[in-house]
Amino acid sequence: MAELHVELVAADRKVWSGEASLVVARTSSGDIGVMPGHQPLLGVLQPGPVTIRTTGESGGGTVVAAVHGGFISFADNKLSLLAEIAELSEEIDVQRAERALERAKSETDAAAERRAEIRLRAALASAR
Repeated sequence: MAELHVELVAADRKVWSGEASLVVARTSSGDIGVMPGHQPLLGVLQPGPVTIRTTGESGGGTVVAAVHGGFISFADNKLSLLAEIAELSEEIDVQRAERALERAKSETDAAAERRAEIRLRAALASAR
């Protein structure tokens, strides 16, 4: 099976690294799916969940991360996601994210509301 090497890096740490068969991310041009052999690309990441279909000896799985801006680059079957902020879904406390969403709505803070919604979508997507 063809694979691509994926590096998801936030400004403060390496979030995830490994082999994958598909990565879906939101860019300024819309959602994009990258598979092995994709044309080279460079784009701007928009806030949203990133879904990585992993491959490996124990079979495939799915990694979901909440990403808040950054860049995506693909060449030579190597995909780099360079995010301003990124959290793996299992790192997200759903109850805390729900409280943050309610607080942002009551304070009419659109940016905070969007961040909380993205975190919740990522956390709940991996629970399926």
